[in-house]
Order: sequence, then structure tokens, then C-alpha cells
Amino acid sequence: MDTLINIDNGGTLTDVCVWDGSDFTFTKTLTTPHDLSECLFTGIEKASERLYGEVNLERLLHATKHIRYSTTQGTNALVERRGPKVGILTTIEALADSLTTTDAESSLYRTLVEERLLVVDPSDTADQFEQDVVQAINRLTTLGAARVVVTGEDLAQEHRIRQVLLRQFPRHLLGSIPLIYSWELAGDRNDARRTWSCVINSFLHPTMERFLYGAERRLKEYKVVNPLLVYRNDGASSRVAKSVALKTYSSGPRGGLEGTAALARIYGLGRTLMMDIGGTTTDVGIVEDAVVTTAERGSIRGVDISYPMSDVHSRGVGGSSVITVKDGRITVGPESVGAAPGPACFGFGGKQATITDVNLLLGVLDPDTYLEGTFALDPARSTAVITETVAEPMGISLDEALVQMEQAYFEAVADSFAHLVTADTTLAAFGGAGPMSATGAARPAGVKQVLVPRTAAVFSALGISFSDVGKTYEVAAPAPTTDAVDATHRELLQRAERDMFQEGFALADCTMTSEVVLEDDHGAVLARTPYQPGDPIDALAPHATLRVTVTAHLTHPDLAEDVPVTPSPAPRAGTREVRSAADIVDTVAVHILDDLSPGDTGSGPAIVEGPFFTARVLPGWDFRVTAAGDLLLTDTL
Repeated sequence: MDTLINIDNGGTLTDVCVWDGSDFTFTKTLTTPHDLSECLFTGIEKASERLYGEVNLERLLHATKHIRYSTTQGTNALVERRGPKVGILTTIEALADSLTTTDAESSLYRTLVEERLLVVDPSDTADQFEQDVVQAINRLTTLGAARVVVTGEDLAQEHRIRQVLLRQFPRHLLGSIPLIYSWELAGDRNDARRTWSCVINSFLHPTMERFLYGAERRLKEYKVVNPLLVYRNDGASSRVAKSVALKTYSSGPRGGLEGTAALARIYGLGRTLMMDIGGTTTDVGIVEDAVVTTAERGSIRGVDISYPMSDVHSRGVGGSSVITVKDGRITVGPESVGAAPGPACFGFGGKQATITDVNLLLGVLDPDTYLEGTFALDPARSTAVITETVAEPMGISLDEALVQMEQAYFEAVADSFAHLVTADTTLAAFGGAGPMSATGAARPAGVKQVLVPRTAAVFSALGISFSDVGKTYEVAAPAPTTDAVDATHRELLQRAERDMFQEGFALADCTMTSEVVLEDDHGAVLARTPYQPGDPIDALAPHATLRVTVTAHLTHPDLAEDVPVTPSPAPRAGTREVRSAADIVDTVAVHILDDLSPGDTGSGPAIVEGPFFTARVLPGWDFRVTAAGDLLLTDTL
């Protein structure tokens, strides 16, 4: 059976999960932000060593049917506001007001756009309109716009601007400032949503483009035939040239949600809350009755966009988030040290404190076994940084600072998902830092059950293995009539046939679903109905949008079913001294998850060392190992 490689690139660590048709092989490596292709290939090399007993990159690549890749680079860039300046050229007079109706929109607008929005009047004479467009483009570039969004009230106005720019600017000059035309990206009648989609897409595009095309070139050097697939936030994958940067935002968490849905099915869970803590962010989302919760119109950093999206919320709290003192209070994030320079204990020159430094000094982390002993931590560096940046400014001891920093971190993580908790919620905790903080964040949020999968450290990468190659098209029909929608549908089928051929699949071998979305004049959804050619359309609706999804199915892995197992005491691998208060150090049992058997149980305080992760079991929590080898924790207080 063909091998599938799934990669989730985070701000600090990059996860690789290989499915060989019968089992998973997985590993982690440090993210190399100066060249993301370096950590990609290093991770695949490490996976080949685990799979074959020796490093054999070419053997693994040539055995692989597809490489699916997701990244938080776009998410992290938006969280930390690192990206190009974006300009907007529009014919819509009040667009600036409609883009800043909420605090979230205003904040993002100030960072991404600022004063770089200019309006031209389409009612002017042809000569005056042409002059205004040229002056506006020149002005936007003078203001520092590296990319320009063109948005009009309709497609015709944008075409008119395009013709002016093609006439007035040489192609080599015009290409130096990439332009994006809003109606081509999204057939959404809501001007603000459509424009925001383009602005965010323009902001994310350079981050994705540089790496993805570079990675493709390196793969070709190994004569890899199948293209690199980009995993998207709608749960499907597509080749690099056919991917929209906007759809890569929060793609890793979508992989986590798909994995969470798989867990919910085998454990029979009703409401499952995903908590994926990486180096820079905590990502949370809901799976209800094993179905990923999806918003009709997605939201990014509190700003509505045109595309459907899984309902994932990202908070700037992660294993590499900076913990410091502001106005006499300990604060966590959203700034992150990432992988370079990383936490102080990494020894790469980090000068700011993180929860990784805190957990090292508390005794939760063993400096010699981090990342399965492949990477040693330096407690002396953590001590120096925390003393300088937190303990001394607060006027407290180092030990008191550690306890307060840990509590601040737990509260920050809990605050990211507490509003989503119901009485029957199970928290699925994963990511490199998720299991370490799960019980500490669950209790203040009111969660009584936590599930930590054995593959927690690479769980989003594992979740990508449940994806298929797919395309979604959304186009506004010229009129809400059967003939107009049928004609639009035929056009989309032609696009789908061409696109899927370029992906390597015949349209006849794919599955396809179509629906008509009926909307009012402002783009608000009135109704959604499945669609077949010839179906009557509700003539009372002002507008109709056709949405077509085409899917080429790939092989998916099978997860072990959960069955009752006879309980027995979990054997200890040793103990660890862990500080629980400024003046209290507990002797805590340490268990190695891979050495435990299904049915093994224990109680906190305890530490369970899993593959590439450390799970903290606080006092008042019990744990058991499930039939699938996962860790299920229950709050007994």
C-alpha cells in the first residue's frame, strides 16, 4: 500500500507522521524559520530512520504516494502581525467604515492597511477615472503598499480598473506590486467580507509562497513525481499552485479537529473540545457528535471572511510564548520566541522567559529526556532569565515567581476555551505543550474529563491523514433562476474537470456535491439547499450563490476501537521532585506511557511521559490507559 507523509509545521517544532498502510511512525524536529524546507527534510529523514532503522530519505520519498503539509506560519504571522503592508483601491465610498465596525476589525485594519485605502469614483468621465486610478496606485505604493487589493461594487467595476492598469503600466512594473481582484477570489456580495478575505490573503501569501515553492523544487531534486499537497482549513488538500493562502490559515488545527472527530467516534463522545497547544498558539475548536463544527462564513482573528471554515479560535498562548511583567502583573503572550532563538533553556540565545523554562525549573520537565533525549535543556539559562525578567521586577523569590507564572499560564490557556465548556465536554489535549497544561487549565474552566492521545505530540499531523484531495467553488449566479444557476453549474464543472486533472484525477472518479445558497442584498444567508441541475430555485430570494465541492478520495487510517479493559495499578518508572508551591516540593511518580498496558491506572500528582510529550496529572485527577493506548484523565474533586 502507498505510504502517506503528513507534516504539521509549527512555530517552534515541526511534526512528521507517516502512515505505511498498517501503522503510524512519527517524529518531531525543531522548526527552522530561516528556511522551512530544512526542517521539512530533516523531519522526513528522522522519520525514515524510525521506519527503516537507518536514514534513507530517498527510499521513503519514492515509496510515498502523497506528502500533505500544513503550517501555522500564516497563523503565527497574523498573531504577531508580521507581513507585508496591504493597500486597497476601491470604488466603494464607505468601504473603510464597513471594514472597521468592530474592535477586532479596527485593530487588524490599523496593522494591515492603516491609511492605505483610496477611493476612485466610477461615475467620473473615462479620462478622469483613468487618471484617478493611476494616481491612486502610485500613491498606495508611495505609502508602502507591497500588495494591492482592488474591490468594486461589482465585477464590471473591477474589470474596468484592470483595463486601466494594463494600459498605463508596463507589465514588468505592474507585476512588481501584486494585485488581487476581490470578485475573482470570492463570489461574496458582502463588500466587507469579500475585501477582508482579499486583504488577509494578500498578507499571508508571501509567507506561504516562499517556502512552498522552494520545498517543491527540493522535492523535484529527489525526482519525486507527485506534487506536494497543501492541507487547508476546509479539511481538504490541493497542490501548491492550486492553493489559496487564506485557506492555509489555521490548517493545522483543522487537522487536529479531524483527528478529534476520529477519537470522538471510537470513544463515543458527544461534545469534544480540541485544545492544541503548540509553540506560539493555543488553538481550540468543537467536535459535536463526531462532526467538526463549521461556520457558514469563517472568522479570522475576529474578522469575518467569505469562505466557510472550521470554527477554530487561536490565542497567542503556547510553549514558546513570552511570560513577562507588565504594569506589575505577570502576562502570557501573544509575543513568542518561536524556535529561534526559542526558550532560554534551548541555549540558542533566548533572553525571555517561557512556560518551557518554568516547567523545567519546577521539575516537570527532565532536562535530559526532552524530545526523547535528542535535545538537552539548560536550567541555568532559565534561572537567569526568569530571575531578571520576572522575579526581580515583581520583588519575589525565584520559586514564588515559578508558581505564579505557572498559574498565570494555566489561566491564560483556560481563558481560551472556558466559554465553550458544557457539563458533558471532554477536553482532547494535544500538541507539544497540550498534555503538560491540560489538567491545570481544565479545572478552572470546569472540564471534568481530559483525553490525551498517545500521538498527542503530532496529533494535528495525524489528523491530516484523514483528508482527501478536494476543491470547493463558490460563484454568484447572474440571477436566482433555474436557467442561470444551471449555466453557472456547467461553468464550474468545466473548471473542476480541469483542476482535478491537474491534481492527477479524472472528474468521473471523484465525488461531487452541490448546493444553492440563497442570500439577501447584503450577503446574509437565507437558506441552503442541495442542488441538482434543473432543480427549481426560490424566485423570492434576491440572490443565489452556487457552491460545488469535488473530492478525490485517498486512503484513510483506522484507529483502534475503545473496549473495556480490566484495571490495574500503573507501574512506576521512577520519581521526580516537582515544586507545587514556593515552599513545597513533592515527590511525584513518573510513568512511561509506552511501558504501560491498557487498563493501567494511577492518581495525581503524577507525570506521564509519552512519545515526545509530558503529561501533568495534578492532585485530584485519576488517569487510565485505554485499549488504544491513549490517556484518559478524570477530575475527582
